[in-house]
Amino acid sequence: MKKSLIRKYARLIARVGINVQKGQTVVLSIPAENEDFAVYLTEELYRAGAGKVRVEFSSDRLTKLDYRHQTLTTMKKVSKWIEEKAQEEVDLNTAKILIESSAPDALKGINAEKLLKVSRARRAVMKKYRDAVEGFQQWCIAAVPSKAWAKALFPEDRTSIAVEKLWRAILETVYVTEDKDPVETWLARKALYAEKCEWLNSLDLRELEYKSAGGTDLTIGLIPGAKFVGGGDTSRHGVYFVPNLPTEEIFTSPMSGKAEGTVYATKPLSWSGSLIENFSVTFRDGKAVSWQAEKGEDMLKTIVSIDEGAARLGEVAIVPVSSPVGATGILFKNTLFDENASCHLALGHGFPEVINGCENMSKEEITNAGVNDSLSHVDFMVGDGTLCITGITGDGKRVPVLVNGEWA
Repeated sequence: MKKSLIRKYARLIARVGINVQKGQTVVLSIPAENEDFAVYLTEELYRAGAGKVRVEFSSDRLTKLDYRHQTLTTMKKVSKWIEEKAQEEVDLNTAKILIESSAPDALKGINAEKLLKVSRARRAVMKKYRDAVEGFQQWCIAAVPSKAWAKALFPEDRTSIAVEKLWRAILETVYVTEDKDPVETWLARKALYAEKCEWLNSLDLRELEYKSAGGTDLTIGLIPGAKFVGGGDTSRHGVYFVPNLPTEEIFTSPMSGKAEGTVYATKPLSWSGSLIENFSVTFRDGKAVSWQAEKGEDMLKTIVSIDEGAARLGEVAIVPVSSPVGATGILFKNTLFDENASCHLALGHGFPEVINGCENMSKEEITNAGVNDSLSHVDFMVGDGTLCITGITGDGKRVPVLVNGEWA
């Protein structure tokens, strides 16, 4: 892949993804395999005005060894210095970038119960720091290819060719091209996202009905007055940023505890290094009460068992099947991409920013308004070319929102 395009991508993450501010500290979390991109991105962050960039490297292979050989007690412990680092990030208004490149089954073979207990323990300790930066911190999740991920998607190709194909697909979904400035392209797209949000917010929707040929028949309650948002976000410091690259979704947080029926996933879900395939979830009184999966059912049980809120919905997101991500025809086996090729739901934590005036509300007030609270947030894809979503307004009118996978 041409270095000029990769540098454009790095510039996009720095100037649009987190929109780094002059003098701001940035934490970049990135797999060690992608050191070259870490250098490009760090350089672009400094060019954009960052005061300090701290790079934290990771390795799926090392993480897998930790799970295999460390005791549960050791893995559950969160060292004091990690908490101190998190507190410093709160104090400094640190911006965060997470670069993904893991293979879909990077942690295959690790005991699901151990993953659950470690995740639950660590998230419980770190939750107060996450809550402290929510709404204030710029953050961005983006991706670059790894050899393992590329080969998982293009197994018939040589590794070098597979990586090249994945690079092309990633850059295509984020509008990085030879002839255009992607920063200008993304800023222009703000108007498109705003148009869809304005339309949905004008309808006074109270419920969404999901039906598809695959068997989905689900009704989800909405929070009266809650906003649909999408594209980018604006921090409470007034900084516009784009949390996900790519992003094509228009979303809101539903009313916690208001969901009835069954939904069938339309794409595999890669979670904690394991793949969950061909699964469904049934809701009663807003809570997941049963689930089935052809593959990875133990991991699905783990997801809904992290805490009480993990079994309830925290997000509903609308994405047409003709989105640029879907148009690639690639099943990325990565939530960042697959959720932007398909309508999706999320189990777990909701988004306070959908509530008008949330900046002046306490955590308890936001939860009481209907935004679900949880240690986790797990997206799964439910959209296809047969999905129809009908909105029910406050005065009982039925409004087509999505028809056969496309905006009505």
